[in-house]
Amino acid sequence: MRAIINYLNSLLLWELVKGLGLTGRYLLDRKITIQYPEEKTPQSPRFRGLHALRRYPNGEERCIACKLCEAVCPAVAITIESEARADGTRRTTRYDIDLTKCIFCGFCEESCPVDSIVETRHYEYHGEARGDLLMTKEKLLKHGELHEERIAADRAREAPYR
Repeated sequence: MRAIINYLNSLLLWELVKGLGLTGRYLLDRKITIQYPEEKTPQSPRFRGLHALRRYPNGEERCIACKLCEAVCPAVAITIESEARADGTRRTTRYDIDLTKCIFCGFCEESCPVDSIVETRHYEYHGEARGDLLMTKEKLLKHGELHEERIAADRAREAPYR
């Protein structure tokens, strides 16, 4: 008896009819698709996007070349070179992040003792060649200056949780 029922179901394409019924049920419902370039989805303040290096309000870069972010990076995407300045402090001469290697885990941001390297909420970027996705120190500082207001607002919102 079961074989006959299976034969009739395959002959009448019962699975296809069930699938069309399901499609028909949702045909007239309100659409939930977001039209991406025109509409943006809400983001969490903790979203991890493109990296940036921050500066102090007086314009001096925050990075003290401790190299903790380079050491903690599981993808080995960060390269730092540093030198001592005349006043005895260390600053970076080279700070590169290879975005083709980066997994956006946020470990670099968490390990930074002076809140220098951050991951912004900026996600609309691309590269047409491999070199375009190599973030140099100059690019990172420029990106930090461009998004400093948003970064500072997100940091102020997170302050009670740190």
